[in-house]
Amino acid sequence: MRTSTFIKALFLPILLLSTSTMGEEVSPLTPATLFIAGDSTAASYINADHQGWGAPFIDYFDSSEVKVDNRARGGRSSRTFISEGLWQALINDVSAGDVVIIQFGHNDGSPINDDRRARGTLPGIGDTYVDIVNQLTGKQERVFTYGHYIRQMVAEVKAKQAIPILASLTVRNLWQAHRIERGSGEYNFWLYQLAWELDTPFIDLTNAAADELEKIGKRETAKLYPKDHTHFHNEGADLHARLVVAALKGMRPALDKSLYSDKGNAVAAYDWTFVRLPVVSNKNRRSVFMVGDSTVRNGRGDGRNGQWGWGDFVEGWLANPSVNIVNRAVGGLSSRTFITQGHWQRALNMMKPGDIVLIQFGHNDAGELNDKSRARGSIKGIGPEQKTIDNRLTGQRETVYSYGAYLRTMIGEARARGVTPIICSPVPRKVWQEDPRLIARATHSYPQWAAHVARQSQSTFIDLHSLVATRYEELGIENVNAMFADPHTHTSKEGAIETARIVAQHLAPMLGLAVREKFPMESK
Repeated sequence: MRTSTFIKALFLPILLLSTSTMGEEVSPLTPATLFIAGDSTAASYINADHQGWGAPFIDYFDSSEVKVDNRARGGRSSRTFISEGLWQALINDVSAGDVVIIQFGHNDGSPINDDRRARGTLPGIGDTYVDIVNQLTGKQERVFTYGHYIRQMVAEVKAKQAIPILASLTVRNLWQAHRIERGSGEYNFWLYQLAWELDTPFIDLTNAAADELEKIGKRETAKLYPKDHTHFHNEGADLHARLVVAALKGMRPALDKSLYSDKGNAVAAYDWTFVRLPVVSNKNRRSVFMVGDSTVRNGRGDGRNGQWGWGDFVEGWLANPSVNIVNRAVGGLSSRTFITQGHWQRALNMMKPGDIVLIQFGHNDAGELNDKSRARGSIKGIGPEQKTIDNRLTGQRETVYSYGAYLRTMIGEARARGVTPIICSPVPRKVWQEDPRLIARATHSYPQWAAHVARQSQSTFIDLHSLVATRYEELGIENVNAMFADPHTHTSKEGAIETARIVAQHLAPMLGLAVREKFPMESK
């Protein structure tokens, strides 16, 4: 085979994402009852100026097909919802196949022991505890971490052969300039960690609601919170309920469409709930975001089919990292569809001044501009060309731009937020030339276009295409074969770790950090 043929093959589109992401055939869920366990932000009230999202949530479902049983109770934490017997009463009524949405956190940060509420939990998800004589009840009590109580709930739902779903907190009406608070404390991240640990669906309600509220602005948002900064009225409750419904539609398996009312069926699905994209862990720290395709984060990011993206291992290479590493890459997307499907905006909305975002696209940009399958291709090159199409996949009219134009959009919007963009060229595929010691390199293609855009915009550039290819050549065919989980595109854990090392070597100096000599395997 001629070298030019190899080069041509380098950036054919990735035809299929990992089976953990696309093309799954799963039977929909048909629960008899949807339960809600939570606090006042979910509870039902008579007062229209103080309403939890669980009240309007009922209207999104056909009561003849499924019952919505809202057990949320104001003032409760995960601890007191259990200790007062509210959880036991709920779990007694759960049957196999039911769904239980669990949302706590607002009240878990309260004092652990006082004569008023005594409802707080220890921070985090570890196994620590403290023994107290409860000032409110006068009884001895062992108080555990937030994670302990959530684990108990999840375990008992699963024991009933029902389905637990963890939902992050509703949004409080607290602003800094034009940005609203995205969750109280670290409860959202702890829930995200627990969802991974317990293999439980995770609804990122916090960021979804914050995105909606920032769109309407501080003044209009204030109208939704007439009582205080935590509790909303009917309209605010309905906004949160709608977002929960949208997220439910993005689970795999999802609820059967027959369970929804006309109002529920009208809600546009957030199709990516099942991917469980990460959230910021510590809002007081600087964050490094990553956006890209399956070579950065594959499928659910759980190594299914042995496939891993390099973004999942960068943090492990950094010694004593004092930053958040947030891998928001989504498999199967191009620079174009990462923007048009809303992933870029959602990631951007989570960023703050001083953050960094690594941007790597290219593999899927070579796809078709317009078809009924993916419609994800961008116009080749970095020029001003554009083409208006009637998108055969979405049914919408769309103007398609060049690969370079989409990169420039991300760079410009990141800088407008005070975020530093770093452009990465797409990693090479495992395609050897006729001389088996050399990896075929692309010319006049996405790696060079990415480099050109980086120069134009005076952005930092990491040439992963060349750097990784050179490393593969050093290692040789036999070793590199073990670094791939498919013929030539998706790396195994070993391969992803090696690429992550190269990224970390370039990233660490910008963060004032050192790179470890060996990768700590327990980190993933």
